[in-house]
Amino acid sequence: MSTTPRIAIVGGGLGGLVCARVLQRHGVSVTVFEREATADSRSQGGTLDIREDTGQVGLRAAGLLDEFLALSRPEGQESRLMDRSATLLRHHLPEPGDTGAPEIDRGHLRTLLLDSLTPGSVRWDHAVEKAVPLPEGTARLEFAHGGAEEFDLVVGADGAWSRVRRALSDAQPAYSGVMFVEGRFNDVDRRFPAIAEQVGQGMMWAKAGRLSVVAQRNAGAHIRVYSAFRGPLDWHEGLDLADTAAVRARLLGMYEGFDESLLDLMRANDGAFTHWPVYVLPVPHTWNRVPGVTLLGDAAHLMPPVGVGANLAMLDGAELAQAVIDRPGIDEAVAAYEKVMLARSADQAAVTADMLATLVPDTDSTEADFPDFLG
Repeated sequence: MSTTPRIAIVGGGLGGLVCARVLQRHGVSVTVFEREATADSRSQGGTLDIREDTGQVGLRAAGLLDEFLALSRPEGQESRLMDRSATLLRHHLPEPGDTGAPEIDRGHLRTLLLDSLTPGSVRWDHAVEKAVPLPEGTARLEFAHGGAEEFDLVVGADGAWSRVRRALSDAQPAYSGVMFVEGRFNDVDRRFPAIAEQVGQGMMWAKAGRLSVVAQRNAGAHIRVYSAFRGPLDWHEGLDLADTAAVRARLLGMYEGFDESLLDLMRANDGAFTHWPVYVLPVPHTWNRVPGVTLLGDAAHLMPPVGVGANLAMLDGAELAQAVIDRPGIDEAVAAYEKVMLARSADQAAVTADMLATLVPDTDSTEADFPDFLG
């Protein structure tokens, strides 16, 4: 480009960090604004399968694919499908050398990306209040703690409840009707060998009617379990979510008829439960081009958590960065990026909606309704 653009990325998640890393590899400076106080302010969540046609494309552009593969768990591609009686219906074991979608804990991947950036690239404890497009085609960031800065391009990578999105779209996430209730097991191989054996090295999914339970192995002998069901946002009405025993009793009642080994996934977990309502953006989510501002990842296309979102966010980040590098001007670059990204995200949002409906149907289902997702 003829001049060095001033680029801000709002949000230090995977997509924003891939974008920043690719830009820096090509000599384009960038500042990442993150509302968290430090990189260790909170848990970054569970495990991710990083796919060779999306997330790994972004990591290759970032020059980090080999480092990722060294950290990842290809054995985590194992998957098991069971019915409510814990009968194994399908079992997929990855072939030796299979790196099509190896697992990695989100926190480990985020650390890899953070460590790859030029020191000082991330401004921690900088919550953005809003992005304001300016007449000359730039945009101003206004911060929650006061102060403002102007940039040639503001990239909203700030997730489901994006403040940057408001500069482009009035859309807000809507509750999908699906609730995930999470429990965790620590040191599972030593303390809960039967659960460790049942889950295996990857993912175990048991389903019956309108109920599912999914268990995923994380690094360090940890397992996360998700009880997934349809219900109102106030499904816990009359229940104190901080009362672990009461939440456990409610879940066990809902899953009555499931095998005792599956119920153990709800009755023996460590610590409190966490409940995660599944929110989504409208499909398709589009906007009219606004110079100086764009979106990537969940800020652009919030989808159900079925293994697609993080991969698309990293691909978005790499493609946006490459467009900025390749095109003579910011607006031309963003227009080219959005044309591809918006079409792709509309297609993938429809796919993930179907996947969620399979995971947690709104009508009773049978084994015949299980997708052929194993192997």
